[in-house]
Amino acid sequence: MEQTAAGHKAARTGAGSGGEGPARGGREPAGAVAAGAGDAREVDLGYARLDVGRAARTGDPEVVYGAGKTPAQTVGALRALALAHPGRTVLATRLDEQTRALVRRELPGAEVDDLGRTATLGPPGPRRGRVAVVCAGTADLPVLRECATTVRAFGAEAEEIVDVGVSGLHRLLARMDRIAACDVVVAVAGMEAALPSVLGGLTGLPLIAVPTSVGYGWHLDGLTAWLATLNSCAAGVLSVNVDNGFGAGVAAARIARGAERTRDTGDVADRARPACAADPAGGDGTAPAWQPAGSGAAAEDMANVPGADTADRMRPACAADPAAGDATAPAPRAAARGAAKEGRA
Repeated sequence: MEQTAAGHKAARTGAGSGGEGPARGGREPAGAVAAGAGDAREVDLGYARLDVGRAARTGDPEVVYGAGKTPAQTVGALRALALAHPGRTVLATRLDEQTRALVRRELPGAEVDDLGRTATLGPPGPRRGRVAVVCAGTADLPVLRECATTVRAFGAEAEEIVDVGVSGLHRLLARMDRIAACDVVVAVAGMEAALPSVLGGLTGLPLIAVPTSVGYGWHLDGLTAWLATLNSCAAGVLSVNVDNGFGAGVAAARIARGAERTRDTGDVADRARPACAADPAGGDGTAPAWQPAGSGAAAEDMANVPGADTADRMRPACAADPAAGDATAPAPRAAARGAAKEGRA
């Protein structure tokens, strides 16, 4: 994470950075780099002091918040962070149209997302864990894209699932296999924000709600959706602030990375799957524990849902199912991941 004097000079004098040049004699002015205790470091651009030691402390570099900054300030900060963190992605968020244009011009290697108003610079590192980023409607896409870009920049895979709001519930149920193959769910929704509560009743994965400021009439700039997520009847639904796709993405990526490390150690077989009936408390070993034995009620209900071509689209297969194996334990999560990937292919 060491940054050379030449690197600091480039960060301060590069086109669009808005910083001053080096002091006479080629040396950086006092304060350009301040090394504190341990790994604490900063790069002083004059208008911003970049915390380039943050990655060593937390695992993730500082992010440039573009709102309130000039385009030149944002480009300068993003460039300096990339120099300080070679070999990994750095992120800038909330970029207006003028700033995005300058990023494209001054940093040709950057990836710019106009819809999500983000820019990333630097090569992506290895990604661990998977996050399902789900939105209720197309109007929620800017927040979904901000979240998905953040998840990837913070080292996890993002599975984007779009336009599956509860007014067409069959759309969500038909994609539960993709969600089940992930480690965390982010549910992005405006209006009455029902999607997080519905998902909270369909999966036991960690679930983060992102209320959005979308809806007819006066929705109090998203306050209606936010209060709905705070008062969800589904247990375990967490909520971030209105339109905060970035905050949800950071939290989800860190949870997913931790889940991947847990799988690597072999400590947990499958936390999120509903219990099989073959489990000791699960019933007679012939049906999911939540389905009445022999009734086939769940299968009949799903058969009447358009687009649901399996008896139980919303549940990863238990090993007690006829094609699933030895009827003594839930099938590994890897099987659900493989099935989801084959379906996407």
